[in-house]
Amino acid sequence: MSYVGPDFEPPQNRRPRRGPLTVALAALVPGALLGWLVYETVGGPGDDGGSGQATVRSSPPAASSAPSDDAKEPGAAPEPTATPSASAPAASGPLKGKVVVIDPGHNPGNFQHATEINRKVDIGTNSKECDTTGTSTNDGYTEAKFTLDVAHRMRTLLEKQGATVKLTQDGDRPYGPCVDERARIGNRAKADAVVSIHADGSGAGNRGFHVILPGSVDAGAADTRAIVGPSRDLGERVAGRFVAVTGSAPSNYIGDGGGLVTRKDLGGLNLSTVPKVFIECGNMRDSKDAALLTSGAWRQKAAQGISEGIVSFLRG
Repeated sequence: MSYVGPDFEPPQNRRPRRGPLTVALAALVPGALLGWLVYETVGGPGDDGGSGQATVRSSPPAASSAPSDDAKEPGAAPEPTATPSASAPAASGPLKGKVVVIDPGHNPGNFQHATEINRKVDIGTNSKECDTTGTSTNDGYTEAKFTLDVAHRMRTLLEKQGATVKLTQDGDRPYGPCVDERARIGNRAKADAVVSIHADGSGAGNRGFHVILPGSVDAGAADTRAIVGPSRDLGERVAGRFVAVTGSAPSNYIGDGGGLVTRKDLGGLNLSTVPKVFIECGNMRDSKDAALLTSGAWRQKAAQGISEGIVSFLRG
């Protein structure tokens, strides 16, 4: 997701409270930096599914992101409805009885529905556009395609652990869902954990991943106070496993180098009543990060790292 969009205003400078797991993450980072230095030199592995240059119907802008909606404004076009994609409960496994919601950021069709995704929705602290188009690599591989691919890989991994997995969208609707609806999908599912998948659209030379945690918000329809603690736990575990599995380093341009950022301006977090985090897996506008993001082999590692973090959180 790019930080040049309605749901991604520049974050305020703040240093999140460090807990024991943050320290654990910090311990992992030096080892992962060796892998980071390697792919700084070689530019990351090649794509196992082609050149990484996706064919799209038009070249969507490098925009930001957000999740969904079903609130209506007078005169607004009716929003399409769709039942979130869900797996059947597994018969056995360590996560049997657990519900995980995966939120693939953006919808491939968003850029064809500017009127619909630009309408405002309430996020508690203020109102924001329903959603954005997301960003893309310079070669046209879209964030929406990336997030859905990683979500599918995660679903397979988590179902093998016995979890019931739901996706907020599976390319099965013309656009959206909006940021507020994405939050409601997780809430209604009574999810034990929700992770929103994204990739950033920052400047060249800006590299690495970061996990976005909900700040404490109590305004209008938003009240995150009960989920701030467990969401931080989830985020620290996801970040730690992401470093270990992918070898990627925390962002060199967002946050304080620990890979964790706290935000209060995201509707998908503000309106959640269950533990939830966002992860920006890398910067699509940097050629070296783009080489990773367009690699099927690396996307599998990303899915594994995020999934292992979720499993660690759910098992305690």
